[in-house]
Amino acid sequence: MSDVTLRRTQLATPASDENFMESASNSEADEVFLDLEDSVAPNAKPDAREPLINAAQSHDWSGKVLSFRMNGIDTEWWYDDVIDVVSAAGEHIDDIIIPKVKGASDIHTVENLLTQVEENAGLEVGAIGLEPQIEDGEGMHRVHEIAHASDRLSSIIFGPGDYSAAMGTPGLDIGQFPDYPGHYWHHALSECNAAAKSAGLPCLDGPYADIEDEQGFRDSCNNANMIGCDGKWAIHPSQIEIANEIFAPDPETAERAQRIVEEYAQAMEEGKGAVKVDGQMVDEATNKMAQDIVDKAEAADIL
Repeated sequence: MSDVTLRRTQLATPASDENFMESASNSEADEVFLDLEDSVAPNAKPDAREPLINAAQSHDWSGKVLSFRMNGIDTEWWYDDVIDVVSAAGEHIDDIIIPKVKGASDIHTVENLLTQVEENAGLEVGAIGLEPQIEDGEGMHRVHEIAHASDRLSSIIFGPGDYSAAMGTPGLDIGQFPDYPGHYWHHALSECNAAAKSAGLPCLDGPYADIEDEQGFRDSCNNANMIGCDGKWAIHPSQIEIANEIFAPDPETAERAQRIVEEYAQAMEEGKGAVKVDGQMVDEATNKMAQDIVDKAEAADIL
């Protein structure tokens, strides 16, 4: 069985809403992040930590990656986010999402504090992962440096909302530029994905804000998937099933990939460098692509 951790869907859930967090624990999302940043009003941020801690401790998160998004390190709240949440509920937390990361030093700043909190709380040092979110030009310029900043990193996330604001793009709808002649986020997602994969990490696309536009969300998922991204945010439960479907191999592709892996292994045993499968020539590069699909398909119970 594959040891791949699926992150097809990353469900955003406000930490200030206890009902939403309980519902998220029962969802089909691969990852749920409890948000202390943009979805919580500034005057409510300190008070949102306690319901987050209670939700992490009291709900069943088995089978999911449970993370929380701290406030950015340029705010007054971030260090108490890390200290309070990890001290109280660190044994239940898999990852911390760091918003608006501009460089490797931002990762090191959070990591140094997190290590001290883990030590003081009696937690395993290094067990909690970090997920940097790329949301401006400086972060994008340094995304390869960021991806290699720490062994704690478990994904690279692209944030289209703040990135749009930072770039001065027209429009007010997050993730949507339907009049653009092509895939608007192709360059940004390609940069993030290349950096992530160079460090052996998954890359996740950010939100698509029009909850009612199912086809638009599906198209956005397909575009990210074709670039090589591993998953996408869901900001409403209705988006989970779509993302889980698109970011998993379809059964026919998974079965073909399995045949490629098996027949290529046989060819290697026979001293051959390539083999024909289903009429297509298969070499080592094809085998690597097929093995990746097989791993994901096994993790998603497709194979």
